[in-house]
Amino acid sequence: MIKVLLVDDHEMVRMGVSTYLAIQSDIEVVGEASDGQKGYEKAISLKPDVILMDLVMEPVDGIESTKMIMSEWPEAKIIILTSFLDDEKVFPAIEAGAQSYILKTSQAAEIAEAIRQTNAGKKIYESEVTEKMLNHYRKRTQHMPHDDLTNREKEVLLLIAKGRSNQEIADELFITLKTVKTHVSNILSKLDVADRTQATIYAFKHQLVQ
Repeated sequence: MIKVLLVDDHEMVRMGVSTYLAIQSDIEVVGEASDGQKGYEKAISLKPDVILMDLVMEPVDGIESTKMIMSEWPEAKIIILTSFLDDEKVFPAIEAGAQSYILKTSQAAEIAEAIRQTNAGKKIYESEVTEKMLNHYRKRTQHMPHDDLTNREKEVLLLIAKGRSNQEIADELFITLKTVKTHVSNILSKLDVADRTQATIYAFKHQLVQ
């Protein structure tokens, strides 16, 4: 029997999910909580096999509750059950330690199956969440021209973007004018741009300048 804890601030959601899970022969709801703090306390007390965790709750939300639970009980298996798919919710929840991430618009049978799969050690994500994670991974692993710049060249590029002349850059960084010219030449070459103006455009386009 898979023991489940429901953590959601909407009573109707808890009631609906609990009612469906009650007719499953292999799943038992052993507890409910109406916010993240109570969810944390019941999770540590009951040690359920799977925790269904909502995200937007007060005073402690699902992300913070997940962090608290995983910090004290790293073996916990948490499924985020939410209505939100924005990056500000998805990535922090997964980074906090949630194994699975599904939407409240899922069919009841899909939620039950996600519980079974998560209990078995698998990670279950909504297709949109999977796509977000893949895109995030691609961005992190994609090699960009500015990745080849040295730290000093990045400093020089930042000053170029701020409109500093070669002499001003030399004065500010306490290096010779010849050294600055060498850095500028290397920057233009590595970024594959023709001049300082294009280098500045590149810097702003790729958010290298704050």
